[in-house]
Amino acid sequence: MDLDTKTAPAKFGTVIGVAPGNVFVYSSDYESADDDELPTRQAYRSYVDDVYMGHKWQCVEFARRWLYVNYGYVFDDIAMAYDIFRLETVRVVRENRLLPLRSFRNGAKRPPEPGCLLIWEEGGEFETTGHVAIVTEVTREYVRIVEQNVGDRVWPAGQNYSREIKAEATSDGHYWLECSFGDATILGWTIQTDDDTHAERFAKPDSRLFALQARELTATLEDPGEWLNVANADEAAYVTMMKGHKLSGRDTDLHKYYCLSESALAELRRATNELHALFLHATNYVLDSDSRLARFNIPRALWPKIRQSWNNRRTQMITGRFDFSLSERGLKVYEYNCDSASCHMEAGKIQGRWARHFGCDDGSDPGRQLHERLRDAWRHSDVDSVLHIMQDDDPEETYHALFMQEAMEAGGISSKIVRGISDFRWAEDGGILDADGVPVRWVWKTWAWETALDQLRAECEDDEIRLPPRRAGADPKPAPRLVDVLLRREIMVYEPLWTLIPSNKAILPVLWQMFPDYPYLLNSSYELTDELRAGGYVEKPIVGRGGANISMFDGDLNLRAETGGQFDDRDQVYQELFALPFVGGYNVQVSTFSSAGRYAGACVRVDESPVINMRSDNLAVRIVSDRELTRT
Repeated sequence: MDLDTKTAPAKFGTVIGVAPGNVFVYSSDYESADDDELPTRQAYRSYVDDVYMGHKWQCVEFARRWLYVNYGYVFDDIAMAYDIFRLETVRVVRENRLLPLRSFRNGAKRPPEPGCLLIWEEGGEFETTGHVAIVTEVTREYVRIVEQNVGDRVWPAGQNYSREIKAEATSDGHYWLECSFGDATILGWTIQTDDDTHAERFAKPDSRLFALQARELTATLEDPGEWLNVANADEAAYVTMMKGHKLSGRDTDLHKYYCLSESALAELRRATNELHALFLHATNYVLDSDSRLARFNIPRALWPKIRQSWNNRRTQMITGRFDFSLSERGLKVYEYNCDSASCHMEAGKIQGRWARHFGCDDGSDPGRQLHERLRDAWRHSDVDSVLHIMQDDDPEETYHALFMQEAMEAGGISSKIVRGISDFRWAEDGGILDADGVPVRWVWKTWAWETALDQLRAECEDDEIRLPPRRAGADPKPAPRLVDVLLRREIMVYEPLWTLIPSNKAILPVLWQMFPDYPYLLNSSYELTDELRAGGYVEKPIVGRGGANISMFDGDLNLRAETGGQFDDRDQVYQELFALPFVGGYNVQVSTFSSAGRYAGACVRVDESPVINMRSDNLAVRIVSDRELTRT
């Protein structure tokens, strides 16, 4: 059945049909959403009986709501609709027990059945997210489905389904569904059943595929020459910082690099997408409670501003970086740097240039699309005038800012780099102007929000009265402070203020409480528990940068490593010890980057110390086939 494309979509929230079981289907035409009816991002969260269903009115929200209303169970939170195909259970809400969920590939010998989930792969019509629908009727010639977020037109009178998909039952028992969109692919269907006959087997990858391999090129030249283009401002700044054309700070590591398997990269991509969603769920949970938010040691004067930022700018995060330990033991995340992450240029440009110059043709570069993904994120941002890039006069911040400026300008955004704030001044209307008299309305900063909070603590303590809006015609002195710039209502800052929450390590115990035993998470707590003592633990400040003030203890309570720093006065959290792998003479940490909430690239950092810090080196990483990794 073809979709109606001649009539206009129904207004957001309009009931466009009623599915079997008397479950309403709503239009998700976001362009017609009413800001008065839905003033905040919180208003878009859908609940039934206080059970979270999803984001109004997306396909996942409907599928979860239909299952709950009809069967009393829901599937777990997932990052993208296509991730449902890999789920193994659904949860009966009232009894808090699990039931088995089986997945069947399109063409399987067990056909779909009414009440099952139909899953589309990412790509084409369902680019990025995939899609999910509920199957309501099955014949040998077609299936009928109900769904949200496709078409958004009111169903014809008397119809109780969204659309009909052509089916073909072969003589040897296989059941196939036509993909219905020429550029979209149906993965298959998932059924709540104990019977796994003909179901997909999601065997865990060979653990050897998660091992990193250290390799070294055979040196062909004593003098490697100049291989970065210093006519490009960001590359020139990088060469100045590194004192030469090199990726590693050590000349002995000039030709060293690491390899990861394609399976390892797929797991990193999946973990990045899923964890981004989990960190955002945990952020919402924290901001919903004063007692939970108090754990984050953020001045109370900022709480309303953070909640306002979360409600209004939840989807406006540009980029962040996850830090992982990856080895044959598995994949575990340490933290999410989504406030002021670094290493973008090393991942997105330098490691690729290194490989081309030195002739490293092993596999592919996992950072080759990072710049493009950042460009797209900026292109879809709300920035509509000059964006001021604010940084300190620091060589590393300089090349980082210049690299990001390239992505901004490729995305159509005009920008200016500003070092410090000494040239900012007050405008007559109470706004802030730069040295050229350009109003400051949009800001991207290399500083962490915690830098502004330190000034807030020192100058304002917890007094909202000391953060009044600037009035028109007020005395131009004193000059604007950092908090005056970053916390003004009329200035939009990237990353948004709410990223203070997922970047703060106080979120780690919250995640473990919400998602215990989640495969990518480590046991974390606000108190040192017997369980953590028994297996070894890491003590870290809730706010810190560059591996500062971390203590690492093994299961015998022996101190394995300790770092200094300026964050020793912060509250602490305790995280299960899951050490970095020691490969090629170094402890190796794998980092992935998110852009607009999706995986965008990867890099590695190495150090002789088991704690990666500000002085740790980057080395190139290459993605090779599973066969090649296990063969060598």
